[in-house]
Amino acid sequence: MAITMVRVPIDRLEAFTLRAFRAMGTSEEESVLCTRGLIQSEMRCHPGQNQGVRRLPVYHERISKGWYTLGAPFQIVKESPSLALVDAHNGLGSVMGQRAMALAVRKARVSGIGTVVVRHSTHFGSAGVHARLALEQDCLGVAMTNAGPEIPAWGGKSEAVGTNPWAIAAPTSGLFPVVLDMAWTMVDMPKLRWLSREGETRIPKDWALDEDGNETEDLSRALRGIAQGIGRHKGYGLAMMTDALTGVIGGGAFGLAPYSNPAAQDVAHTFVALDIAWFMPVAEFKSRMDAFVREVKSSRLRPGFTEILAPGELDYRKEIECRRVGTNLDLELFESLRRLAEVLKIKFDIIS
Repeated sequence: MAITMVRVPIDRLEAFTLRAFRAMGTSEEESVLCTRGLIQSEMRCHPGQNQGVRRLPVYHERISKGWYTLGAPFQIVKESPSLALVDAHNGLGSVMGQRAMALAVRKARVSGIGTVVVRHSTHFGSAGVHARLALEQDCLGVAMTNAGPEIPAWGGKSEAVGTNPWAIAAPTSGLFPVVLDMAWTMVDMPKLRWLSREGETRIPKDWALDEDGNETEDLSRALRGIAQGIGRHKGYGLAMMTDALTGVIGGGAFGLAPYSNPAAQDVAHTFVALDIAWFMPVAEFKSRMDAFVREVKSSRLRPGFTEILAPGELDYRKEIECRRVGTNLDLELFESLRRLAEVLKIKFDIIS
């Protein structure tokens, strides 16, 4: 069955999101950074990924209950020319992440590489938002975060590690940067719920386990079970090592602990920036990346395929289309934003 969608101009949605954050009591910087994170995610992510403006009511709930610390300090606990350890003090993860990548870039300018680990943070949104910030300064960007447990250990049937997404962004001189933005599951549970709303009943067998720990093609059984790691044992291993690179080394939560307490999510992130100019002239790097993209896209096609896409290319096309004609919000989300506007006593004018 088709999900009813409402087309919304992206500039109106962005203005509404900014008003909403201000009405929730966030500072001007927090409002701007959180809005940027949600709108970029809205334009580039699939609606079933539980990113973008569908997070607005979640922000409102958590801020209203005091689960986020507004105005939390970005405390640099320890640093060197190339490294920093930051305590986020339960602040807004999107804000802390964007500040941390900016710090990583500044350190990369000094040392060629900058790495910032953040502990005691909260949900930071799409990893790609943070990784792509480095591109603005002609750096390669890497962003990763741990998350609440959703993936079983290989051979297990209960949650052991989070989806723990990564994003890696590299600039080109072409139309779009190369951006890999992915979690370590074949598909996450919000996407499965979206497929169920669309009326799907079957899924590929390696996507999820049912409640008994068996691989299943039955979507209803998958929704009662658990998502599988990408590449079977490989996804579990990558998710676990992401925890080592974030929560474990940062002195924050890891494994089963992140998100276990809604009032103190204790999420950890790691950000890396590589200064391209330390290695070679920026124009030369971009030219080499352009050649790499052309080479990959000229690969021989498998039956049933019409084009090779580079990482981030489809997201780039979606963003361009959103800026041109607007984005589609499902009716359920549209009405939840309308209700939020009533609660916050702000104007709801996201459609013409």
